Formats: sequence, structure tokens, C-alpha cells
Amino acid sequence: MALYLIGDVQGCDAALGRLLEKLDFSPSRDRLVLLGDLVNRGPASLAVLRRLTALGDAAACLLGNHDLHLLVVSQGVHQGHRSDTLGDVLHALDREALLDWLRHRPMALHEHGVLMVHAGVLPQWTVDKTMQLAAEVEAVLRGADWRSFMRQMYGNLPDQWDDGLQGAARLRVIVNALTRLRFCSAEGRIDFDTKTFAPDSAPPGFMPWFEVPGRRTAQDVVAFGHWSTLGWLDRPDLISLDTGCVWGGALSAARIGADAWQRELIQVRCEQAQAPGGVA
Repeated sequence: MALYLIGDVQGCDAALGRLLEKLDFSPSRDRLVLLGDLVNRGPASLAVLRRLTALGDAAACLLGNHDLHLLVVSQGVHQGHRSDTLGDVLHALDREALLDWLRHRPMALHEHGVLMVHAGVLPQWTVDKTMQLAAEVEAVLRGADWRSFMRQMYGNLPDQWDDGLQGAARLRVIVNALTRLRFCSAEGRIDFDTKTFAPDSAPPGFMPWFEVPGRRTAQDVVAFGHWSTLGWLDRPDLISLDTGCVWGGALSAARIGADAWQRELIQVRCEQAQAPGGVA
């Protein structure tokens, strides 16, 4: 069995299909983990969701910020953005089945020696802590009252983790860390203001989350997407896989070998190009 980690698809179904062909992917033999942002900005979010649901247990899909955005918009909590391309999902006959499938996806996975998230991990969190906190959000999303949480999920405060946080504030920090994090302070305060996401553009007092000294996952392998201007990054402790497919870049997969330190990059170029200079 081969394990493939795939970066942000964002509605680029044609590229995903070509990547799976290049991998010679077999649902009966191999396993995919998509690192979130399955939908939006690209032209075929509906086709992506239908393709992935048809793969069943052979494809594990994390929730990214765009996937959560689809859930929020579907419930009328937010009217969406002009750049959204979610109409095909929202008007599909199988819309409710797809949304139900989406809200049952995980926020994080830990398998094959790799912690997998969409965006990042706060420096105070261990792997076990990350999985525990991800499970708290998953329980709410999968519960009967998930629509109420959609109305409270958005927001930039609190911007720092505290074990004493409760309720919506606690869940909001977890969601923001796992799906929006790029820069944070050494104390784990999340930066929400920077709009230029080049890795060297952190504001004073902030740095890429994976560069924080003493980060408690520094001895583990963390795989993530979300950061298209960072692109492919292959370090002993990191695998970064958002290579800007929807912006005219590539859709990337990492084949994980017998251990998490054995990796092979496989890519296909994406014919879909959003506005130049965009950030997925």
C-alpha cells in the first residue's frame, strides 16, 4: 500500500484527476490524505467532492478554511465572497449529502508517523494535544447543533491559546490554528493582520509557526498545506504541500515511504489560473 499526501486542490478537479492517473492510484491498494481546501476558487468544486466521496475510505480529507467557509455559506451565515466558486455545490441536487459528508471530515490526522493538518500547529501543542483539540471541533461539527457553531466560528479573538478557554472561544482558537495559521509569536499569538504571505514577511515579533524556538512538535513530522507562497518544503520535521495549483502552479503529492522520512514528490501542472498574485 502506498500513502500519498496531496496539497490544496481548491476545486481543480481536472488536475486532481491527472495527478491520480500519474500516481497510478488504486483505491483497493493505496491511500490518499488530502490536506484540506478541497473546494473554492477553482472551477469544479462539485466534481472534486463527488470524486472524493466516491473513493470512500481510500481517501481521507482534512477540513481547510475554504471547506469550513462552504459550510458557513451553505447555512446562510455568510453571503460569501465575490471570488467564491461554490455555486455548483450549493445548487447541486446532492448538496445535502455532500455537505453532510464534508462536516464529518477530520480536522487533523496522525498516522504513518506524520501529523497532518491544513495550516499549522501552535508551538505549545504536542501531537497528542493537537489530536485531542481537533477531536473537540470534530465532535461539534458532527453533532446536531453544528449550525449554531457556524454562527460563532468566525473571528480573530481570542488570538492565543489558553487551556482555560471554554465554549465557542475555545473552539474558535482551535479552528483558527488548524486552518488559518501562518505566522505566530513565540508565545503562540496568531497573526491575522499580515496580507503578504511570503515566509520572510512576518511582522515584528512574529515568525512562521514552524520556526518558533522550542515548538513542541519539533521532533515530529508535520505535513500541511494552506501556504501557497511557501510552496513545497521538505525538511526532516516538515512537509509543505500547497504549491498554488489554483493560481496556475502545480498540484502536488508526497509519497510517504516505509517511514516518514522517505518521501517522493509527484506533481502535475494546473491549467486553471486564478488572478495573478493571488494567495490560496
